[in-house]
Amino acid sequence: MFELDLSADIQALRHTFGDIREVVDVDTLRADIARLSEEAGAPDLWDDPEQAQKVTSALSHKQADLKRVTEVERRLDDLEVLVELANEMQDEDSAAEARAELDSLTQTINQLEVQTLLDGEYDERNAIITIRSGAGGDDATDFAEMLMRMYLRWAEQHGYPVKVMDTSYAEGAGIKSATFEITAPYAFGTLSVEAGTHRLARISPFGSADKRQTSFAAVEVIPLMEEATEVEIPENDLRVDVFRSSGPGGQSVNTTDSAVRLTHLPTGIVISMQNEKSQIQNRAAAMRLLQTRLLLLQKEEEAAKKKELAGNITASWGDQMRSYFLYGQQLVKDLRTGHESGNPASVFDGDLDDFISAGIRWRKRKDDDD
Repeated sequence: MFELDLSADIQALRHTFGDIREVVDVDTLRADIARLSEEAGAPDLWDDPEQAQKVTSALSHKQADLKRVTEVERRLDDLEVLVELANEMQDEDSAAEARAELDSLTQTINQLEVQTLLDGEYDERNAIITIRSGAGGDDATDFAEMLMRMYLRWAEQHGYPVKVMDTSYAEGAGIKSATFEITAPYAFGTLSVEAGTHRLARISPFGSADKRQTSFAAVEVIPLMEEATEVEIPENDLRVDVFRSSGPGGQSVNTTDSAVRLTHLPTGIVISMQNEKSQIQNRAAAMRLLQTRLLLLQKEEEAAKKKELAGNITASWGDQMRSYFLYGQQLVKDLRTGHESGNPASVFDGDLDDFISAGIRWRKRKDDDD
């Protein structure tokens, strides 16, 4: 007699989901949404556009958080009904549908569970990602562009808006660097585990000797700060350059010198911005990003000093964190977590969720051990 029994699996998912609900605190979430909705409905909301943007962004993020939780709850209930229906009708098609939904729900709940580990000071904020090519010539600049596409495809698959702030194209293939913003719930906390040095090994498409080429690219992830005004930057600490925005091959995309490059002389930090329409807007956006970088640098130095005073000096987890092999055995391997994929094409097409989840869990264990 046909019988589909998924009760133990569903019960395990409900137990995990119950823990998630407690961490998320649905009642507080609903109260926050009610308060923000009232603020968003105020007739004078847009008298202060900056504050209005904060309110509407916070409301959107919290509504998305609540929707994810309520949808999982609904799907768990629907799954139990589907299992009952399959058994009553002795229907193998319904059973197959139930098994597929169980697999999908397991993945969704695992991702939600990972999100509950994101409790850092800036984890809820949007992410600013900067990719810079390293050693490896044309292969490195091409690799940097491959990484940029990988993150853009990941964002596209999740429906997250992306804003490209600056792109510096290489004379040959690919890009020297690029900076872009990803808007998503917990974007910084999620993507910060992608920071570090990425390594590509492959037969170079740019050489004639068919030799293996190793190239590198650096990924930096910082949170978007609505305000970083607590960091004051004296004018004599800045060098400001304006230039004409350009596209691939140096082709000009603007007819005015509206792009801005800020150099912070004491630290050597350089911020370029060319996405906005005017020089004033680009300078303001670049200044905010520079202030954010300096604020984070200040906090990192304070944290390092505390560890030094406590006698607990540990190496940073940054440098080389993932290798991509595109010759012989096709493989992508994270050197911190040990997570790997035998399908590099899928990874470069944005299939990053498992790598990110493994990275977040690894970081949480590391923090707990420190």
